[in-house]
Amino acid sequence: MIIADQLTKIYGRFAATKDVSFRISRGEIVCFLGPNGAGKSTTMKMLTGFLTPTSGTAKIAGFDMTTDRLIGAKHLGYLPENGPLYPDMTPYSLLRFFASVRKISKITLKSSLDRVIELCDLTSVIQKPIGQLSRGYRQRVGMAQALLHEPDVLILDEPTAGLDPNQIHQVRQTIRKIGEKKTILLSTHILQEVNAVASRVIFINKGQIVFDGSVNEFGKSTDDFDRRFQELTLNDCKAVSPMQT
Repeated sequence: MIIADQLTKIYGRFAATKDVSFRISRGEIVCFLGPNGAGKSTTMKMLTGFLTPTSGTAKIAGFDMTTDRLIGAKHLGYLPENGPLYPDMTPYSLLRFFASVRKISKITLKSSLDRVIELCDLTSVIQKPIGQLSRGYRQRVGMAQALLHEPDVLILDEPTAGLDPNQIHQVRQTIRKIGEKKTILLSTHILQEVNAVASRVIFINKGQIVFDGSVNEFGKSTDDFDRRFQELTLNDCKAVSPMQT
């Protein structure tokens, strides 16, 4: 469902990513880890078609996101870090707006709205201005708009950044629930996220993949994750596993 094949993005003399390659199958929830500036957001923006790679290929549900971006976008839900929302709108009016942009038919509009409102637990705030909502609720509104068109793939960039512990728990619950039917790539630098939501870890450092394997292979505990993080970021590491097929 997600293919990164030798994705490289160069700005002048700086390579933000270098030959990034991995595959994610249907139904997987994968944590994309790495320190700040490692290339996580750049990789995700290339996967969504927001950025054009200098070289390499990004595919969503089989569609090349450089040449077939509009078709691929129909299969993709994207929540960027600090995704823009309209503070004067309510979650309900925002979702109706995105439904019109996505050309969701009037016949299915109500059921589509009801589905994401329930899934993201927005009923209690659905008619409140978004500007008055907590960051946790705003993140859920962002996820609801990303899910409105029933995409096969979700790409979430730092969805729990800046949230308090209760909000983090609520967002993780939503991600796990969504992950029962969707393919999810979840960018984070919060190591607790790994055990909480994922079965697989892809780790990027200095623009290159340095680890791709199961959560158990990455570590057995939070202390293991901390040590592993330091090992993979303090040394000039090489990729430890090939692109999975």
